[in-house]
Amino acid sequence: MEVQVLSPAQKGRIYLRKNMITLGIETSCDETSICLLETRGEYPALEYRVLSHIIHSQIDIHSKYGGVFPMMAKREHAKRLVPLLEQALSESGLGSRSIETSKETLETVRKIYGEHDENLFQMIENSSLIKEKPVIDRIAVTVGPGLEPALWVGINFANALGTLWNIPVSGMNHMEGHIVVSLVPKTQSKNTFEKLTNCPFPAIAILLSGGHTEIVLVKEIGHYQILGATRDDAVGEAFDKVARMLGLPYPGGPEISKLAEEKRMSASSPHSAAKIDTVRFPRPMIDSPNLDMSFSGLKTAVLYELKKHSKITDDLQNEIACEFEDAVTETIIAKLQKAFEKNEAFALIAGGGVMANRHILSACATFAKNHKVPFFPPSTGLSGDNALMIALAKAITNEKTSGQMAGDPLRASGNLTL
Repeated sequence: MEVQVLSPAQKGRIYLRKNMITLGIETSCDETSICLLETRGEYPALEYRVLSHIIHSQIDIHSKYGGVFPMMAKREHAKRLVPLLEQALSESGLGSRSIETSKETLETVRKIYGEHDENLFQMIENSSLIKEKPVIDRIAVTVGPGLEPALWVGINFANALGTLWNIPVSGMNHMEGHIVVSLVPKTQSKNTFEKLTNCPFPAIAILLSGGHTEIVLVKEIGHYQILGATRDDAVGEAFDKVARMLGLPYPGGPEISKLAEEKRMSASSPHSAAKIDTVRFPRPMIDSPNLDMSFSGLKTAVLYELKKHSKITDDLQNEIACEFEDAVTETIIAKLQKAFEKNEAFALIAGGGVMANRHILSACATFAKNHKVPFFPPSTGLSGDNALMIALAKAITNEKTSGQMAGDPLRASGNLTL
């Protein structure tokens, strides 16, 4: 067992090295996230504890433009990564040792950034990261799917750190991260070892986000088969586009959900004087035998409905929001029904940012209950993009996913599939 003396700030304490420390990096869209995760054992007996997990959202920056601008997201990631990692290292209490970075190593790191982001290289060069090597065993970074300019920032940062600290770097699939993080217990406490929730396999996973809508057969962690996916707009993308039609701010999903809930509460009130609903949207591909989905036509149906009215009143907004959310939810549940009919599955896993939608989440929970299978949704705060899911995916799939040694660059893949 190796004994590691902590940094001067923790002088006098001893850190006993017997576990694996994984640095997770996530920059696939508009969240910059860093996680330091300690694990022991192997999945399914894996135990973990979160030493530090930081998520920096760019919503305030992109909201004024009504959507995410890839190059703007790239610049914001580059600005945030170094200070977020230094903050995470400070919070974690991990030990470190002094290192003397050679000119050759710095030149290698400069070449990694030469064509991509010179400013981020300078931030690394002026940081403590080139002077101290923390007690980190490996780095896991998202390589796709996602916005390629944003992905490249995280990948280059991971490769630079791997080169500086001479530790392995692994590229992880963003969608796999959404699957595994839904196995995190609903009550998690920082710095306490936890076990993942026991999930029976095979399982069906429904992954809903701004960029993806997929139904996946999870044979076991690390082995996946996509059963169905959207043929055009992802669910989150459809929510955002409909929100813009209704004059709602970005991101549109929470706004539509809020209006839909107001409509349902009003309709259920015994004192409601609400008019009989007149808006009805199609449930796209609900009767098709396959598990694919399409939401572009649903978006068009909203547009045609709005053209019938000279003014978008509050009542009309609420009614359209509610009917749109119902149409999306019923379509998803219908496809899940077909998925369970066609495949042997013993659990339902849900992941992705759209799972923060309470109506869709509740419908999935009810579906699982009716089918007498356990339901594994993401814990509060973990439905969106985060680095914990990337570090955890690496820890779980360690024997199945081969790492890439420092200095051998990974590549961004915006359309990467499971």
